[in-house]
Amino acid sequence: MSLTGRILVVVFLLLFLLFLQNFLHILPYLADSVFRARGSTALENSVRVRRDRDIVAFIFLIPFILIVYHYDIYSPGFIESMAPDPAFWTTAAVLAAYFVLRFLLTLWARPRRRFDSFMDAYRAGFTYFILMMILILPTVGLLSVFKANSLTFRWVIIVEITVLYVLYLFRRSQILSSSCSTLTTFLYLCALEFLPSGLLVASAVFL
Repeated sequence: MSLTGRILVVVFLLLFLLFLQNFLHILPYLADSVFRARGSTALENSVRVRRDRDIVAFIFLIPFILIVYHYDIYSPGFIESMAPDPAFWTTAAVLAAYFVLRFLLTLWARPRRRFDSFMDAYRAGFTYFILMMILILPTVGLLSVFKANSLTFRWVIIVEITVLYVLYLFRRSQILSSSCSTLTTFLYLCALEFLPSGLLVASAVFL
C-alpha cells in the first residue's frame, strides 16, 4: 500500500474511534432498516440518529475508496496506466462525481408533494452504504487471514456490493411506493439509480 493509503487508513481509524459512540448509537436503527421499510423511516425521523448515520457514512467513505482502488473494483484503462497516487485520487474523484450526480438528479426530480418520503428514500442509501461496509470490512480481514488472491478479493467484494445495492433498491422502491404509483416508482429508480450506476459501469468497461 502506498504512503497515501497508509495515511488514510490511520485517518479512518482515528475518526472511527472518535465517533465510535455515534456508530454504536445507530446500530439498532441500521438493523431495523434491514428488516422493514418503517425502520428506515423511523431512522430518518430522528434528527440525532440521522446526523450520526451521516457522520458514520462519511467516515466509511475512506475505506470504501481505498478498497475500490486497491482491489481494482473500478479499474478502467485510463486509470490502470497511471502512477499509484494519481490513480488513487482519480478513482476517488470518479466516485465523488458518481455520488454528486445522484444527489443532483435527486434534487432535479424532487416532487412538489410528498417531498419528505422522497428524500427518505434517497437517504436510505447512506444507511445501506454503512451496512455494506459492515459486511465488506470483515470480509477483507477474513480473506487476508486466509491469504486469498487478488481476484478472489475482487469478486467477493463485487458480489457483496451488488447484494447490498439490490437490497437498497428494494427498500427505496418500498419507501417510494408508499407515496407514488408503481410506474412512477420505476421511473424514479431509472432516473435516480439506474442512470448514474449505468454510467459508472459503462465508464469502467469502455474507457
